[in-house]
Amino acid sequence: METLEKYRQIVRDVLTSHVTTDDADIECQVICDLERDRYLLVDVGWQGLNRIYACHIHLDIKNGKIWLQNNMTEADLGQELVAKGVPPSDIVLGLHPPYKRPYTHYGVA
Repeated sequence: METLEKYRQIVRDVLTSHVTTDDADIECQVICDLERDRYLLVDVGWQGLNRIYACHIHLDIKNGKIWLQNNMTEADLGQELVAKGVPPSDIVLGLHPPYKRPYTHYGVA
């Protein structure tokens, strides 16, 4: 349970570090579902007449591992997690197909 709480805090810290405040009409939101361990960074708002909704980062915690489900940033989120103390074996690149995961230096699930 201690590891789960640690991972939850690390994930929140990583997401918060990527919050942008460039546009007053677009809100960058960190969404944390602690019951299901789903974490997102989304932009919501308007740019002129265009509706903006974009999920930039999606992380889950499943079976004691942090799953990187979506990364639409240029950041290397896996390395950011490792730098914060998460072992590479506890990070799963869910955005890659299962057959590719063994060729990364991260966990396979």
